Amino acid sequence: MTESRPSFRAALGVWLKIGLLSFGGPAGQIATMHRMVVEEKRWVGESRFLHALNFCMLLPGPEAQQLATYLGWILHRIPGGLVAGILFVLPGAMVMMGLASLYVGFHQVPVVAGLFYGLKPAVLAVVVEASLRLGRRSLKAWPLRAVAAASFLAIFFLELPFPLIVLAAGLTGWMAARSGHPAFLPPEDRSGGIDDDLLAANRGRRTSPVMVALCCLAVWLAPVALAVLWGKGAFAAIGVFFAKMAVVGFGGAYALLGYVAQQAVEIHGWLSPGEMLDGLGLAETTPGPLILVNQFVGFIAGFRNAGGLDPWLGGVLGATLTVWVSFAPSFLWVFVGAPHIERLRRHAGLSGALAAIAAAVVGIILNLAVWFALHVVFERVAEPHFGPFRLILPDLASLDIPAALLAAASLIAMLRLKWGMMPTLLAAATTGLARRLVLG
Repeated sequence: MTESRPSFRAALGVWLKIGLLSFGGPAGQIATMHRMVVEEKRWVGESRFLHALNFCMLLPGPEAQQLATYLGWILHRIPGGLVAGILFVLPGAMVMMGLASLYVGFHQVPVVAGLFYGLKPAVLAVVVEASLRLGRRSLKAWPLRAVAAASFLAIFFLELPFPLIVLAAGLTGWMAARSGHPAFLPPEDRSGGIDDDLLAANRGRRTSPVMVALCCLAVWLAPVALAVLWGKGAFAAIGVFFAKMAVVGFGGAYALLGYVAQQAVEIHGWLSPGEMLDGLGLAETTPGPLILVNQFVGFIAGFRNAGGLDPWLGGVLGATLTVWVSFAPSFLWVFVGAPHIERLRRHAGLSGALAAIAAAVVGIILNLAVWFALHVVFERVAEPHFGPFRLILPDLASLDIPAALLAAASLIAMLRLKWGMMPTLLAAATTGLARRLVLG
């Protein structure tokens, strides 16, 4: 039995609740949306939900926020998509602004430093657990597992760019589905849902895709243009970098983090690898998209490169600009692309491409987990190149044994003992604090 068509007010309450409860990174957020929108309210059927999820994984940017926007668009078109996408981000962005301010002011205090020492290994466990959960959902056949393995090797050893890996995976899935391979064919929807009725009711409410694209582009890039024209501090670099990341950052939050970490740490020098891990730990404990770690990076970059402004004002401006350019393009991708994707929902080639891209994302996230693991457990890591191949060789003498043990304990807690993310993070942070207080 399905519910009647939801009113805008009823949907507004659900989106606000999802935004406040969206802890646990993309995996937990997607599960929350599935439970509330598909299982409880039955507003959207299982097949369309999975189709929307795969489409959002194809897009650059945070797939969880894009999925919320897509589902809101299905229910109430552009107004529904705007409300769903904004409310999914807003609570976490407000919390992250406060946490970033506290971090800049107090992270060198011994008590806070001890908490973050314990938090880093637990964050590694969270990333590993999320990659395993996504793998169980996306890698249900050996061809999909092969795509994931090839994607990992391509990014880890060859350092191929994300867009190229995603394109290759999509073409592979397209051709496999067109040839009739069952692993890449779309599933049959038997779950019900009132989404087909919703789409029929909204069919007459069409807006010119060109006008939608132009409006979204203007809203997205106007602050970047102002920062470039001003030309002081790190704001132009922040705007251009995160706007570019929003375009090329395929693979969802965890895949994006690898790109942000390499560029923000190694190229721009805005923060250290340890600070990047601290930011990820803060993002893991807040509601909303995990990619809010970008806001943390933007705050520190603006704080340290304020262009003559007060550092605290620079931090707030840097964080606000980062959130704007990171999340605004998601509305562009969804509002322009969703109508066409819905008409092709049963297209075998497209479904196969999306399934293969979802598998490639697993390999990209595994690369991020390995990168985090090496920087958590070892204090020094070398990256020699041999022609097109890159190796990552940790200095064994720099092994941080307490961090390694805490990472192992966090993995056992989450994978074997089935602890949740928040208890694991809390236990690890408390352990780090106790170690700091005992050893000084």
